[in-house]
Amino acid sequence: MPSRDVVVGSRIGLHGRPAATVVRVAAAQPVLVRIGVAGRPPVDASSIIAVLSLGAKGGDTVTVEADGEGAQAALDAMVEVLATDLDAEPADA
Repeated sequence: MPSRDVVVGSRIGLHGRPAATVVRVAAAQPVLVRIGVAGRPPVDASSIIAVLSLGAKGGDTVTVEADGEGAQAALDAMVEVLATDLDAEPADA
């Protein structure tokens, strides 16, 4: 199963709004996407409860995995959103 490691870019980690954004991106993929942290089994990245349960903090490394047709594109999308500081103020604010 293809996987990639990525450092969580949101300063406060995968909480509230950043977690919801990650879940939206995962749910939009044509394949099941899972996300995990060291020492814990990976969880369904399209489940807000599962993503919040990881307790991933800013700077933590998470592993994202996907399998099937479209897995590489799904991983690209997930890495992009996870590496972004989703706590940052929008540029037009």
